[in-house]
Amino acid sequence: MRLLDAGINKQHIRAVIRRHYYVQKRGWHRWFDVLVWPTVDTVIWGSIGQFVTQQGGPVRSGLPYMLTGILMMHVLYQANISVSTGFMEETWSRNLLNVMVSPVTELDYMIGIVIFGLGKLALGLSTVAIAAAALYSFNILSVGWAIVPIIGILMLVGWCIALFVMGFVLRFGNGAEILAWGVLFVVVALSGVFYPVTALPAAMQPVSQLLPSTHALIAARTVLDGDPLPWSELAKAGVALAALIPLSLAYLNRTLRTFRHRGYVTRYS
Repeated sequence: MRLLDAGINKQHIRAVIRRHYYVQKRGWHRWFDVLVWPTVDTVIWGSIGQFVTQQGGPVRSGLPYMLTGILMMHVLYQANISVSTGFMEETWSRNLLNVMVSPVTELDYMIGIVIFGLGKLALGLSTVAIAAAALYSFNILSVGWAIVPIIGILMLVGWCIALFVMGFVLRFGNGAEILAWGVLFVVVALSGVFYPVTALPAAMQPVSQLLPSTHALIAARTVLDGDPLPWSELAKAGVALAALIPLSLAYLNRTLRTFRHRGYVTRYS
C-alpha cells in the first residue's frame, strides 16, 4: 500500500493521537523539548541580543531580532522533532511491527502524529513567547499578523524534514536518528535564522537561496524592520515548497516499499 493511496479513517487518527498523548503524559522527560529547551534558548539568545543592544551594536543584532529568530527556529524545530520523534517512538518501543499489521494506514498515522505535533508546536511557541515577554518585555504579537504565513511556511519545511528523517530511519535503521537534529540544524544554519544570508560564506549562499525557509526568514526580518510583508519572498518560498513537498513524500513512499520488500521490519521486532 502506498502512502497516499488509502482513505482517511478518523477513528484511526484519534487512536494515533491518544497513543502519543499517553506516551507524552507519562514521561516527564518528554516535556524537555516542549517546555525547557524553548525557555533555555530564549534566555541564551535573548541575553546575547540584550548584550549587543547594551553595547550599541547593530540594530539587526539586537534583542527583538534575536527573540524573533528563536521563535522562528522553534517553529522549524518543533514541526520537525514532534513528527520525527513521534515516529521514532515506535522504533524505540519495538512497536513498529504492531503498527504495520494494524488497520491504521500510513496516511492515518501521518495525520495523527502531525495533529499531535501541532499541539506540541503550540506549547513550544507559547513557551518562547511567554519567556520573551516575562524576561525581556518583548511581545511577539507586536510583529503583527504578517507572521502567520511565515510560520505556516516554516511548519511545512519542518514537516518535510521529518518525512526525510522517517525515510532515513526506515532505510538505514536507528543509527539514522541523529539526522532528525542534524538535518534540522544544517537547514537552520543555511536559512539565516539569526543573520542575513549575505553573512554566509559565498559558496553556501546559492544553496541557501534554494531553501523555502530562507525566504520566509527574509520576510520575517523585513516585517520586523517595519516594512510591508514582502510577498515576493513568500512566493519564492511557495515555489520551493512546491518542489520540496512532493520530493519528501516520494522519498518516504519509496523507502516504505523498500522497507517491506527487503524485510527491514525485523530490525524493530
